[in-house]
Amino acid sequence: MQSLNDMFFTSAGQEVLTYDQILEDVQKYCTMKHADKLTTEGSQEEARMLLKEFVLQYIISKSYHIDGMTTEELKDSLFEDMAGISFLKKWIYKPGIEEVNINAFDDIEVIMSGGRSMKIPDRFQSPQHAVDVTRRLLNTCGMVIDDTMPSVIGFLDKNIRISVDKTPIVDAEVGINASIRIVNQQSVSKEKLIDSGSATEEMLDFLTCCIRYGVSVCIAGSTGSGKTTVMSWLLSMVPDNRRLITIEEGSREFDLIKRDENGHAINSVVHLLTRPHENPALDIDQDVLLERVLRKHPDVIGVGEMRSAKEALSVAESSRTGHTVVTTIHSNSSESTYRRMMTLAKRKYNMADDILMQIMVEAYPIVVFTKQLEDGSRKIMQIIEGEDYRNGKLYYRPLYQYDVEDNRTDGNGKITVLGSHQKLGGISEPLKKRMLDNGIPAGKLKRFLAQETAGRKGGA
Repeated sequence: MQSLNDMFFTSAGQEVLTYDQILEDVQKYCTMKHADKLTTEGSQEEARMLLKEFVLQYIISKSYHIDGMTTEELKDSLFEDMAGISFLKKWIYKPGIEEVNINAFDDIEVIMSGGRSMKIPDRFQSPQHAVDVTRRLLNTCGMVIDDTMPSVIGFLDKNIRISVDKTPIVDAEVGINASIRIVNQQSVSKEKLIDSGSATEEMLDFLTCCIRYGVSVCIAGSTGSGKTTVMSWLLSMVPDNRRLITIEEGSREFDLIKRDENGHAINSVVHLLTRPHENPALDIDQDVLLERVLRKHPDVIGVGEMRSAKEALSVAESSRTGHTVVTTIHSNSSESTYRRMMTLAKRKYNMADDILMQIMVEAYPIVVFTKQLEDGSRKIMQIIEGEDYRNGKLYYRPLYQYDVEDNRTDGNGKITVLGSHQKLGGISEPLKKRMLDNGIPAGKLKRFLAQETAGRKGGA
């Protein structure tokens, strides 16, 4: 039912204006008539409420109307375009959205939780409108984008990352280029991973035993491959009586605290976040937090992602000193992951390649490689055990692997990937002994051993 305003204040003879024309007129009115009141009176929240009131009064007085919108809805939409974050708000906080990508002011797409990309009908009115809205968005997290700093990275709330570029990095007619990544903190169960075909039950049981019995794991893959999902589930399997500390950069992607019906924590979890600062002396990065975490007697350390040389080596050293570490890294295969760690560390540390590679293989006996396939599904493509690095060769055992058999496309263009997981071999004797020494029952370990001796493989 339309409100009384909608029924009685729409003039039949009035020229029908488009939304963009109404927005332009309302902006001019508020700037000319009320700019002083909005900037001098009360708090920021009071100014926002005052602006809403001015907008409502003006559109009623002018009998402005848009088909399909009530006066209240028109007021809210105009306010968001003038002082809020416009249509971005509904997409950023819409369930099932993983990413909002602004390619240009009039070209925006979203990526759904299933990996599907979709162009949306919403667009900014102009390149400048895109810049203005994005500035307000960045302002909420204390970031400023201007000609002296045309590329910035920030964090909205506790689980939203934003990366923005403006002129002169992008063309003036584009306005803005931005990627807004939404990490939905949701529980991922073993059953969901199995039912979705991401992994087999044995693969998940093996990874659970690794962190339960002192074997560090590195999860590798590209952006959107499912690294964080696998890591979140794996950390959720840490026994309640073990102390787990996570270190993340800027935004919270993990929510691992379990509570009983009375709201009391039943496991031992500490979540830590980095705090970037323009003064390097006050910057708290992952490396600083890791140094402090080691003094808190953690059983398991979860490091959101290896990003810098300091982290690559310090996290590895933490694993080599007896802590169980779970982390992620960008890589394009299981075997290349160790070399990726090495080259990352080489940016800062002048150490021989062989020494760094041996450190990484010792620190992370297990590497998990994840990938998003053509149909949008995310799979654990391979799990390997790194054994040694000698004479320029990586020696490793392939344990599990997903084999793609076919990629089929139906008449509607829908792609289906056909394939299956295979067990390729068992763990090495040294890893077997390590897990036994750390308390795994022999009966539980038996299923992860090879039926017959598995040969090593040499990699790059």
